Amino acid sequence: MTIGKARVVVVGIVMGSDTDFPVMSEAGKTLEKFGIAYEMEVLSAHRTPARAHEYSTTAAKRGLKILIAAAGAAAHLAGVMAASTTLPVIGVPMATSALNGLDALLSTVQMPSGIPVATMAIDKAGAVNAAIFAAQILALSDPEIAHKLVEHKEALAHAVSEKNARLQKQLSENK
Repeated sequence: MTIGKARVVVVGIVMGSDTDFPVMSEAGKTLEKFGIAYEMEVLSAHRTPARAHEYSTTAAKRGLKILIAAAGAAAHLAGVMAASTTLPVIGVPMATSALNGLDALLSTVQMPSGIPVATMAIDKAGAVNAAIFAAQILALSDPEIAHKLVEHKEALAHAVSEKNARLQKQLSENK
């Protein structure tokens, strides 16, 4: 999927199942806010290991700079991606099992030495933060994305100030 000014796709979002799409679409929406083009695919570390390997080993040649991998349960997808590429891999654990994502979180974060995966929070917060973290990495060499990140942080601070003002008004009215 190419967005904005026909930018080159630089982020690959992969997920273990199409049921992960409602959560991972949040990562896509967040990348779009920063003008970052991405692609999305369903891959499985266990059901399509050859395809997962091909995706990660060809990602850099295809122009990708960062991979975001979401999976639940055993959650090996991010590790499989990281094992066969030198690109940064950001893992998003999904709450798809009876353990509500704790198993996926531990599987994603407990990578062996030498195969790093940046691990985000479980589900939607993780998907959004994965996209923001990808933007932060890309901003190191893209001033336009860097500027949008500054604006994003300012908007977060402004929203908190507005919430505080409403709270203070509410508290003063209740005295």
